[in-house]
Order: sequence, then C-alpha cells, then structure tokens
Amino acid sequence: MLGVRISSMTKKAHSYRDLVAWKKAVELVTEIYYLTKNFPKEEMFGLVSQIRRAAGSIPSNIAEGHARASRKEFQYFLSNSRGSVAELETHLIISHNLGFIIAPDLNRLLVQVAEVGRIINGLLTALKNKAAEP
Repeated sequence: MLGVRISSMTKKAHSYRDLVAWKKAVELVTEIYYLTKNFPKEEMFGLVSQIRRAAGSIPSNIAEGHARASRKEFQYFLSNSRGSVAELETHLIISHNLGFIIAPDLNRLLVQVAEVGRIINGLLTALKNKAAEP
C-alpha cells in the first residue's frame, strides 16, 4: 500500500491531505493545543509558543514540501518536519520536568510524536528509494 501511495503521490495525483503523515501530524497539533491551554499564563509567550510552533511546523512542512515541484524539495521539507518532531519532543520533556505535563499525558504524546516521526522517516526512505530507481 505504501509503495502505491508514494508512487501516486510523487506524480501529484493526490493532495497532501491524503498523506497519513499529514493527517497524524494534524491530530498531534490539535492534541498539543488542547494540552497547552492549561499551562501557566506566564508561559503563553515562552514554552507554549515554542511547543505550538514546533507542532504546527510538522504538518505545515509536509504540506509545503508536497506542493513543491520536485522530489528533492519534498525531501528537504520532510527533513525540516522531522527536525520539528525532535524539537517538539524536547519541549514536551522539558514541560514535564517543569511540572506542566503529567506523566500519562507526556507518555501519550510521546507515542504520537514517535509515530509521526516513523511515518515521516518511512516517507523519506520511500522517496529516496524511488529516486534511486533507474
């Protein structure tokens, strides 16, 4: 299934909204917004802003990369998205260490973050393999 989706996607037959990576990333952003509205008000322009920006960057980069003209550009934006995954994970751990996120919420979010990261990595691998085809 993944091979078919990648093949079709690289020919621009589908919208970025059809990508599992984008859908899962949007779900993650939604969860992040719900969670961070309970953070202390003094963190609204600090940690909350950083967390929301990193989370929002994940699906945004997937969408922007998909809309670009070449596979290489898509790979570049997916790499940026993967960087935002690591940034988000870091901010969530810091938030937990500061007592803003309880352990069950952190664990649930880290599972979601890891899943999005794996999907992005799979998409990158598939695009690289497709580029290597004769």
